[in-house]
Amino acid sequence: MYDILIIGGGINGTGIARDAAGRGLKVLLCERGDLACGTSSWSSKLIHGGLRYLESYEFGLVRKALAERETLLRIAPHIVRPMRFVLPVEKGMRPAWMLRIGLFLYDHLAQRKQLKETQTLDLRTTPQGAPLRSSFVKGFEYSDCQVDDARLVVLNAVDAAERGADILTYTACTALERRQEYWTATLSDGRHVEARVVVNAAGPWVDVVRSMAGNAENRLRLVKGSHIVTRQLYRGDHAYIFQSADGRVVFATPFAHGHTLIGTTDIEWRQDADSAAISEEETDYLLTVANHYFRNDVKKGDVVWSYSGVRPLFDDKDVSASNVTRDYAFDLDTAGGAPSLSIFGGKLTTYRVLAEAALSRMSGLFPNLPKPWTADTALPGGDIVTLPDWPWLPKELRDRWAAAYGARGIDIVGQASSINDLGQHFGGGLYEVEVRHLIDREFVRTAEDILWRRSKLGLVLTNAECSTLEEWLKNKPNG
Repeated sequence: MYDILIIGGGINGTGIARDAAGRGLKVLLCERGDLACGTSSWSSKLIHGGLRYLESYEFGLVRKALAERETLLRIAPHIVRPMRFVLPVEKGMRPAWMLRIGLFLYDHLAQRKQLKETQTLDLRTTPQGAPLRSSFVKGFEYSDCQVDDARLVVLNAVDAAERGADILTYTACTALERRQEYWTATLSDGRHVEARVVVNAAGPWVDVVRSMAGNAENRLRLVKGSHIVTRQLYRGDHAYIFQSADGRVVFATPFAHGHTLIGTTDIEWRQDADSAAISEEETDYLLTVANHYFRNDVKKGDVVWSYSGVRPLFDDKDVSASNVTRDYAFDLDTAGGAPSLSIFGGKLTTYRVLAEAALSRMSGLFPNLPKPWTADTALPGGDIVTLPDWPWLPKELRDRWAAAYGARGIDIVGQASSINDLGQHFGGGLYEVEVRHLIDREFVRTAEDILWRRSKLGLVLTNAECSTLEEWLKNKPNG
């Protein structure tokens, strides 16, 4: 019998699995698709305090997120990277004095050891102002972080598995039966498993699982957020945060393999979460905001990829989708037998403290539970961010492996001493040794898992190269 059955392989589910397994609990996580195949890979790819949440007086959430920003920089420096954000002052919108006060709070609400403080910029003379229209004269530059969101999920799952958790991808929970002391769950592979507690981390489908467990009350509010990926719009490793005429903000950030990411939208979503897709109106909205600020127009033809995800927020009855709290909420159901814990909301940035809080809520069920530990323990690969300088390995490939795998990039290279030792090349710097590592260590089953979640090489591989990878996976040779 398992102590905890976790339904959902996004950031909340894998974060809880890691924490619980590290405290000695017997954990099973099941996910109907790939890890991070839902909301957790459709984010803005940021580890941030949430500057705009100050306007809605969510000081506690911002403080918590800023503190976690420091923690994640420390335990995952290979996939969480400091980034400077440029905020141009726009006439008729938030005045400069208001922005400066907000940024002062942002700098000081939580202890900041690793990131630089806010600076004022003359956009007419600084490189950061060069891509912008000449009407923008003054701006501010502050610090936040960028993250590979899907890899953050995967590394939590990898660590959980290495600490004893069972991680089942492409395995749905199809039925739940509540007994007095435990749950019996039916899985899509035909297995029946027992667990003392069910943790419902199904994200946009949390109410579906709650209904399966006998609770029909709807507590979820879905908000769709969409992003576009374009050709590279500017040089530099800094990002921009733009004020929109509707009061929202839109980010433009450097993205994988020489692209620019622009997002996000906030739209009430009342349809099936599986059907969420970016609309023409959302694309136009993001392009309009970008073109208001960038000197050179961004056209629809510049968009090379787009994605849309649904945020599973706790329904706090706020009228505006943009103002619904992004903080997390729990529903611990102990009525009628074995307990279940459902999770609403949450952010990438605060997933680790969410996991601690979830285990705290369940502490009465597990006497003598060890103390929290994840704040001081690196995620897999996080103990090193620079790989050895192998003369035969292209620098671009070495840097990508360092950014994705950290110290575990050394495991991928293994005994190789030449580029030919890396096996078949699928294109874009994707070699057989990396594919085998992803299959053996990171739960990969399909080409999509590799190209769009473990990496973003889908942006650079041709259709023919993608097909070659798919065929190789179907008929994987021994090696």
